[in-house]
This record gives sequence, structure tokens and C-alpha cells, in this order.
Amino acid sequence: MRKIILTILGIALIILSIFGANALIESKTALKPKLDKVVKTVITEKVKNGTIAIIVPANGTVVAKRRVELYAEVQGVFNKGSKLFKPGETYKQGETIIRIDATEYAASVQSAKSNLYNLLTSIMPDLRLDYPTIFEKWQKYLTNFDMNNATPSLPEMTSEKEKYFISGRGILTSYYTVKNLEQRLGKFRISAPFDGIVTEALVTEGTLIRSGQKLGEFINTDVYELEVSVSKAYSDLLKIGESVSLTNLEQNQEFEGTVSRINGSVDQASQTIRAFIEVKDKRLKEGMYLEAKLNAKQETNAIEINRGLLLENNQIFIVRDSILDLLEVTPVYFSDKKVVLKNIPEGTVMISRPVVGAYAGMLVKVLEETKENTTN
Repeated sequence: MRKIILTILGIALIILSIFGANALIESKTALKPKLDKVVKTVITEKVKNGTIAIIVPANGTVVAKRRVELYAEVQGVFNKGSKLFKPGETYKQGETIIRIDATEYAASVQSAKSNLYNLLTSIMPDLRLDYPTIFEKWQKYLTNFDMNNATPSLPEMTSEKEKYFISGRGILTSYYTVKNLEQRLGKFRISAPFDGIVTEALVTEGTLIRSGQKLGEFINTDVYELEVSVSKAYSDLLKIGESVSLTNLEQNQEFEGTVSRINGSVDQASQTIRAFIEVKDKRLKEGMYLEAKLNAKQETNAIEINRGLLLENNQIFIVRDSILDLLEVTPVYFSDKKVVLKNIPEGTVMISRPVVGAYAGMLVKVLEETKENTTN
């Protein structure tokens, strides 16, 4: 009985397997739906070669073109002046910035001038008797000698006898000693060499100033300079006097400058050359960060495109009869976002917007770029 049941189950399994196999065969032979071929739309433009101005970007901080570091050449106490010696204080040319107490030193100068005056007085009787022809000019000099003013220059000596006589009495030595002391006395007063402003003050009133001590900094706020580093490839293209457009870091202020100086040596580490741009503007402050755009050269028979359109092997996509193709080009200059290309035939239809998954031989639908598309 068991054998009969097993035989029946085996036959049933074989029949079910046959039906299952037939069902699978019929499902594979069913017609698959036909997929429509997708044609991508690409935006193109026709190449129009022209003259492209190559702009070299550079940046740096502005500094005053005329600046003076104030140092003391004498020792003394910083006296009070008409203005406080503080950062931000302005001075006119010739106005006293710092005055150091020179009372003791001025007394020694007066003493030396008195000795000179006494020597001149002592030779007058001898001049009257031995050299009557030159007596008058020395008498006039002695009459005009003022102890409270700077010592005037000695009268011109016209003969060898006069020179020997004056020198032998020690007058020349005494005169140059006085002039040297007067020169040093002038160093107790530091005056403004030009109209400007104090940017750094390291001493205050009552401070004991020592010789060689730095006192502060003084700058002229009319003219500033921007130092930038430019690749040596463009060193021969920059010209002194060329106009330069400048913008601040926030891009909300524009300035106009000119190339004033170009360094004659190349920095060995960076292989760049330093150029100096002169700019005049009341809005500028020392230390402001500016970006410069230097007009390096004019590249003829070239176009400028986005860097994203240039492939790694210096090729770009063009369209020929609705099919993408590759064209080899010659890049001549790269900026942050743009690249200047040459060797592109006039009128070539090129891709103006990147296409995802593009390849040579791809069938595309062409949409020529217009001004509206560009602005959008």
C-alpha cells in the first residue's frame, strides 16, 4: 500500500513540474515594452574670436607712501606741547610734534656763543691797525651778532693773510663748535616733515626720553601704496603708470590706482615680482585689505569661457549635426572662474553650459544661448 501511495505522489510531482516549466517558458517569450530613446537638450553658442584683456588678480594691504618713524637723538624730559602726542592727532608741516626739555643744553650753547663773541671782540683792535681794509666787514658782523638767534655765517675771507690771522686766533674752531652745538640743540624739537597724522605713540608727557629711543610713527594720509606680488610670467607686461582697478574685501567700495614702481628682482621662493600701486582716496586707511586687477596684456583671436567647460585634456565639447564631438584647444590664461582659449575656428558651435554624462557621439538637441538665457 505504501508503494502505491509513493508512486502516485511521484507521478503528481512530475506533472506539476511540467506545468511549471511551461509557465516559465511562456513568461519569457512575452514581448517587452519598447523604451523611447532620450535626447538631451544642450545650450550652445557660436564662437566669436576677439581681443580678450587678461586681468591678473592680486591683493595686499595699503600702507602710507610717506611715513616717518620718530626717534630721539638726544636725552631729556618730554615737555608738554600745544597738542597731546596721541594716535590720531594731526599736525601740519613744520608744527612741533615733540619738544624735549633743553634748558641745560641751551645754556651750554649760549656759553659757547659767548666765547666766540669774546674772541671776535678781542681781534678788532688788531684788525683796525694791521688790516684796515677788512676791518669794516668784521665790525659789521660783530654788530649783527645776536646771542638769542642762530649764529650767522662768518664773513668771506678773501686773502691768505686774513685766513691765517682769523684761524690763528681760534675763531674758526670756536665758530664750528658753536654751529655743531646749535645743530644738536635743534634735535630737542621734532617737527612734522609733512601734513599727517600720528599712528603710534610710545611716550607721554613727562617721560624721560633716552637717545635712540623710538617715540612713535607719523604718516601722510594723502597718498597710499599697495604692494602686490605678480607672477614673473607677467613681469614684462606690467607698465609703470598703468591704471589699476581696486576693490575692498566686502566688494562694496571701488578705488582707482596706478602702477608706480616695479621691483627689478624675482622672489626666489615664490617666483613672483613685487609691484607697487599708488592710490589716492580719502576713504582709505592704512592697513586696509584691497584686491587689485592688473591689466597684464591683450590676447588677440581668443575667447573666454567658464573653467568648467574645459576638459582635463584641453578639449571642449562642440556640436556637429546634432552630435557631440571633442575639439582640442590651447588655454593661454586661467583665472579663478574663467579660462582664455585660442585655436578655435570662428563660428564653431560649442557647449556653453556643462552637460552631465556628456560623451563624444552623443545625440543632442541644440538650444542656442541668447542674452536672456545668459542673464538667467
